[in-house]
Amino acid sequence: MKLGISTYSLYAAMQRQQMSVTDVLVWIQEQGAEHAEIVPLEYDLLEQSALVTQIRDTAGNIGLELSNYCMGANFAGLNESAFDKEIERVKAHVDVANELGIKHMRHDVASRPHAETGYAFFEQDFPQLVEACQQIADYAASYGITTTIENHGFYVQASERVKRLVLAVDRSNFRTTLDVGNFICVDENPLTAVANNIDLASMVHLKDFYLRPADRNPGGGWFRSLHGQYVRGAIVGQGDLPLYDLIRIVKAAGYDGPISIEFEGMEDCLEGTRLALENARRIWNEV
Repeated sequence: MKLGISTYSLYAAMQRQQMSVTDVLVWIQEQGAEHAEIVPLEYDLLEQSALVTQIRDTAGNIGLELSNYCMGANFAGLNESAFDKEIERVKAHVDVANELGIKHMRHDVASRPHAETGYAFFEQDFPQLVEACQQIADYAASYGITTTIENHGFYVQASERVKRLVLAVDRSNFRTTLDVGNFICVDENPLTAVANNIDLASMVHLKDFYLRPADRNPGGGWFRSLHGQYVRGAIVGQGDLPLYDLIRIVKAAGYDGPISIEFEGMEDCLEGTRLALENARRIWNEV
């Protein structure tokens, strides 16, 4: 197991222009993390080829592995022309991941409004999602890159939907980036959901949430799950999720790949991420 940090965790510092992405990589290495995930939110690596070189060289110079490249995408409800265009866009990001020397890439597959997340829409979209993932995985295979879908975005987030897609795509280099906390956003028990998907995972995200019932509005800073539960990001090990039990499931499954901290709480992102990494390392060693 290699414990690392997603650059997404420090998005707030980059958004405030307090840190650049290369500053973030240096900070991650200084915390003792073994790898970093690249999540290009405040910059577009398709348009900034010089930044690709800077990221790759910075990581190489400080001895920090770049483990994963994460990007958004949507293949649901598109006509043929838009579908093909979106596949080509994602393939261009596969090229970027290869330039960075990264061997894992997470791309999203679908997004719909909450009112359209039911099985009727999922069944309608499913063949297109399978086709898109197969084409991208086949393209990435020439680079030795494994592509993945993450359990997030509400639509393809429940563990059975993730599993069904991975099995239908049927490519050895198409897996899941398993976020142990995100199942709560579709009101699925994270313990059973993680157990359902861990054997399909080639990447694991650790995060934590505070949870409040749907009839008890806690005020600002919270979002709502698919069925109305209030949710707010927390420092790993300090929220309401059963992190010890979740990590125990991951560990008992024999998972020995990269694990990334994803911090999205209201605390200062540097302090929150530092504490999350510290707690994750301690909990992993204790369970």
